[in-house]
Amino acid sequence: MSLVNVKKYFESVGLGERVKDLSDSSATVELAAQAVGCEAKQIVKTMTFLVSEKPIMIVCAGNVKIDNSKYKAQFYEKAKMIPAAMVEEYIGHGIGGICPFVVKDGVSVYLDESLKVNSVVYPGAGNEHSVVELSLQELEDNARAIAWIDVCKVIE
Repeated sequence: MSLVNVKKYFESVGLGERVKDLSDSSATVELAAQAVGCEAKQIVKTMTFLVSEKPIMIVCAGNVKIDNSKYKAQFYEKAKMIPAAMVEEYIGHGIGGICPFVVKDGVSVYLDESLKVNSVVYPGAGNEHSVVELSLQELEDNARAIAWIDVCKVIE
C-alpha cells in the first residue's frame, strides 16, 4: 500500500487535491516541516507498536514522544515498537511513509491528545515525499481511530 492507494482513498472521499507530492523528503518531522512550511507540531507523526502481539498506531504531533509511564497506564504493558524491517508487513506502509490511512486490517489506530493544539495538520500520505493537509476533524474521520488517548509528552 503506497502513495497511489492513499491518493485513491482521498480522491474517493473528495479530498484528493489535499495530497501533496513534495520535491523534498518528508521522511522525518523536521524535513516534512521544512518541505511544507509549517511548525513541527503540525506534522503528524505515526508510530507503530505491538500490544499483545497485535499492531497499533499512535498518531501524534511532531513535537512529542511517547511517555513510557502514560503508555503503560493506557496499554498495560511496556511500549514495544514494531521492528523497522517488519513495519510494512504489519501496517502496509514502509518506514518514511507510515500514515493512518489505507492500513492493513487488524491495525488499531489511536489519536494522541497532543494533536489537539492544531487546527490544520500534515500526516504522511504513503511515501517519504508526500503529505496530506487535513483539519483535525478530517484526520479523525479518515484515520478511523478507535479513540483519543494521552500517551505522549513534548520533546524538550
